[in-house]
Amino acid sequence: MPGENLTRIEAQERAALVTVQTYAISLDLTTGPETFASTTTVAFTATPGASTFIDAITRTVHAVTLNGVDLDPATVSDGIRIQLDGLEASNTLTVVADAEYTNTGEGLHRFVDPVDNEVYLYSQFEVPDSRRVFAVFEQPDLKATFQFTVTAPGAWEVVSNSATPEPTDAGNGAKTWAFEPTHTISSYITALIAGPYAVIRSELTSSDGRIIPLGLFSRKSLSQFLDADYLFEKTRQGFAYFEEKFNYPYPFDKYDQLFVPEFNAGAMENAGAVTFTETYVFRSKVTDAIKERRVVTVLHELAHMWFGDLVTMKWWNDLWLNESFAEWASTIATAEATEWTEAWTTFAVMEKSWAYKQDQLPSTHPVVATITDFDDVLVNFDGITYAKGGSVLKQLVAWVGRDEFFAGVASYFAKHQWGNTELNDLLVELEASSGRDLSGWAAKWLETAGVNTLRPEITVDAAGVITGFAVLQSATAEYPTIRPHRLAIGFYDLVNGQLVRTHRVEIDVDGETTDVAELVGRARPALVLLNDDDLAYAKIRLDPASQEVALENLAAIESPLARAIVWGAIWDATRDAETGARDFVSLVLGNIASETESTTLRTVLGQLVLAANYYVASAFQASILTEVGDALWSLAQHAEPGSDAQFQFVKFFASVAETDSQLANVQALRDGSVPLEGLEIDTDLAWELLIALAAGGKAGLAEIDAAHAADNTATGAQSAAQARAALPTAEAKQAAWDSLIETDTAPNTIVRVTAAGFLRANDTTLLEPFVDKYFAMLQPIWVARSFSIAEKLIIGLYPSPLANQALVEATRAWLDANPEPVALRRLVIENLAGVERSLAAQARDAE
Repeated sequence: MPGENLTRIEAQERAALVTVQTYAISLDLTTGPETFASTTTVAFTATPGASTFIDAITRTVHAVTLNGVDLDPATVSDGIRIQLDGLEASNTLTVVADAEYTNTGEGLHRFVDPVDNEVYLYSQFEVPDSRRVFAVFEQPDLKATFQFTVTAPGAWEVVSNSATPEPTDAGNGAKTWAFEPTHTISSYITALIAGPYAVIRSELTSSDGRIIPLGLFSRKSLSQFLDADYLFEKTRQGFAYFEEKFNYPYPFDKYDQLFVPEFNAGAMENAGAVTFTETYVFRSKVTDAIKERRVVTVLHELAHMWFGDLVTMKWWNDLWLNESFAEWASTIATAEATEWTEAWTTFAVMEKSWAYKQDQLPSTHPVVATITDFDDVLVNFDGITYAKGGSVLKQLVAWVGRDEFFAGVASYFAKHQWGNTELNDLLVELEASSGRDLSGWAAKWLETAGVNTLRPEITVDAAGVITGFAVLQSATAEYPTIRPHRLAIGFYDLVNGQLVRTHRVEIDVDGETTDVAELVGRARPALVLLNDDDLAYAKIRLDPASQEVALENLAAIESPLARAIVWGAIWDATRDAETGARDFVSLVLGNIASETESTTLRTVLGQLVLAANYYVASAFQASILTEVGDALWSLAQHAEPGSDAQFQFVKFFASVAETDSQLANVQALRDGSVPLEGLEIDTDLAWELLIALAAGGKAGLAEIDAAHAADNTATGAQSAAQARAALPTAEAKQAAWDSLIETDTAPNTIVRVTAAGFLRANDTTLLEPFVDKYFAMLQPIWVARSFSIAEKLIIGLYPSPLANQALVEATRAWLDANPEPVALRRLVIENLAGVERSLAAQARDAE
């Protein structure tokens, strides 16, 4: 990665010198499996006499021509940048090069489908990887139009930001597609997807009367599983919602959605050509939580067509303006425009939980982050940028008013269409629409880090009437900001066996103590819930009486959102070592059977497994893990046949099964000798069960190889890699390690799943020999591998299951000895923080 970094100062200096008009990019994808031919012609103006550079990560540069003068590639290009001296007022630059395909999910990714040996390509350019495909001024504020001409096998589909044209014959079975220039956009949202994709087409009518062509694409071997009608329906619902709320018609000319293999993220908002992970093409049963998440993702990327693509941040410190907005907008659209009406419950359970976790790490940062270079932004696609930012926007909507917020956003789009903005550009419009002064709000919420904790302070008289009610706000010593919050307080009482809301007030909270006079004189309810309806971004605590009622009646809370808030409050207290982990385990096992929301179920079960493995005191871990495994099996047996709950209980049971009897039940499920009514052991669930058997020493290489032969697909290869790495032998762990560290050929998805299997160790002593190896590999891997692969290795191979003081000390020693690079240190610091939190929770649980 050295040499590939671009600093903000360099970007500012370059933007002061250069304005880009057009790119003409010609790509030949018929030149072999390793490289493709790339010719770029750029028209730009510049300060006469100035010098700058253009980005181009290449294998070979054949020619560089600036304003008709041939430059020596060996002199001006280092394979990463091309130096440009003596610029004129108007300039034309042509770069002829060979660029490399990748298998890392960055640049132009090349995948060969094991089912039919067909080749599939797709681009992934955010943050800095369009330069792996063509020569480009790689920064978001140097917008331009992009005209692609692509030569590829004639049987392929070729998709970019503009509508796909009719191709012309290029000889030898190839064709050439000459696309129309794009709108004025940033380089990171340009796109190229090519291969024998199966495609289903439709259309919709935009609010301005235009017919917008729609396309859904997937690999041929997966196309039978693509539920196109449903995806088109959600897309239409999103279009109608956003066009109305933003008061701005869809900005582009067509909308393709492409499900692509080995994708690093959930999706990417390429203008008019959105790419998605193909795990959203469901070849086996998935949880309702995943189905809902797919809808949110579809609408998240659609929201980006306005917020991010039409109007783009000037520099990556305002990345949150893209991601936080899309996170908030997709959630409200999901809740109001689709059948997933409990989307805000999902947001509270999953997104906010992620945000609170990230905001308590040593690496936390303000929503508006300090981004000095590309390395900074690459590690900032995190819970602050997405989930905290989205939560803060929800708070802002409550603060300024919903209608006023949408009106300000509409003005923002109209004023800044096709341009670049900074935070203040949005705040100006929101202040105008709402009449609120947001300068103080923005300073406290967007420019400081950390999460506040809110607690109720309640006094009552002998008759149970409230005589005093206050909301107490605290902050950590490291991040002491006390913030303004708009929040609701709910009163809940038992009615016919259900805890239902009987009263609600909505107030502004500011300062360390906020008195709530309007609650004085009311009878104290069974449960007092701060942040009812989840308007505010803050951890909450229950008062002792409410906590006792909640623990006894959690399953009886009628509102899914209120229930989620209580689940979250008790989990936060467990993570903060205020509540013992075994108490949390007991709470979950006693209440989870009646949880109705799939994402709540999935999240809480994940927290249960985390608590049992990491937060329970070491003396009790073995017995608690056995208890959890047995309880999950019992829950699966007693769940409604064919239900989402049954499915989830089985999946989590497989993830923790360790004892001989538990593994026997896993085997019996897999081979059908002990079936569960309504549960189909389909391909992907069968793999999960086999991985559990492999990790437990009840299946070996022969069984894994046989399953892989029966499922010779990309997913099958990934599952087989995870199963092999999970085998409980020193030889298997070493083989997994060597396949990732000693060689550099595994694609991104295999790296990820192999690391997951490596860390799956019922006997954690298997990981002890790798502690020193882990710290020895960090600096070399950071230098030698792409960011995507390095990040997966640094996070995925950290031996966190050891969770002991020796690992803490080894990590601190490495940090003391390695002051640079900052981005690498951040990943290691976050790893360390997880272990330190585990040890603190274990100490609390041992009391």
